[in-house]
Amino acid sequence: MQLTAQKITNVFIRNLGFLFFILIMFASRSSLADWYHVPSGSMLPTIMEGDRIFVDKTAYQLQFPFTDINIAETGSPERSDIVVFFSPTDGTRLIKRVVGLPGDRLAMFNNRLTLNGVPVEYHIKDEQLMESLGRAHQISVLGRHSRVSSFDTIIVPAGHYFVLGDNRNNSVDSRFYGFVPKHLIQGKATTIVFSNDLEKNFSFRTERTLQSLL
Repeated sequence: MQLTAQKITNVFIRNLGFLFFILIMFASRSSLADWYHVPSGSMLPTIMEGDRIFVDKTAYQLQFPFTDINIAETGSPERSDIVVFFSPTDGTRLIKRVVGLPGDRLAMFNNRLTLNGVPVEYHIKDEQLMESLGRAHQISVLGRHSRVSSFDTIIVPAGHYFVLGDNRNNSVDSRFYGFVPKHLIQGKATTIVFSNDLEKNFSFRTERTLQSLL
């Protein structure tokens, strides 16, 4: 029994450096950076199914590793940021775009937003519909309009955000589960690290590698 315990101790000592590296890696992923695998098309055309997204977990807060305890606030989401968060209803990890900040007055008619009483600008670029919320980004309004394609004016409460998928007629977002509290937002999506085509045996979409989302 003593021999077995000694062997275990020796193995542990020999691999101490490797174990420390693993600990640092998981701690970093827990509190500094992570990646998100996109399973659905709710963010088309910006993000496709099979994309692997780099998430900056220090964009809005710094958390103690392996916990949800905030050490410090480092910023706040801005309009047009793509954020990863936990659903307010069931805790599912989601990715959407911030369109409403605390105190904003939002309304929508046929998938066109009005922000604080001013219609948001929409235009066509390279055959894509663009929405301007601080900076322009692509959206899709293909398919039949749903019951949430229009809504009357709402006010985003303090400490909360209103998020939408870029695929407006095919996204379950704040129109369904309501405002997202800041403490549920885990980080800011910044880059498509790589992408697998799910319909072509997970082959790499090389043109999407390291594509910026900013």
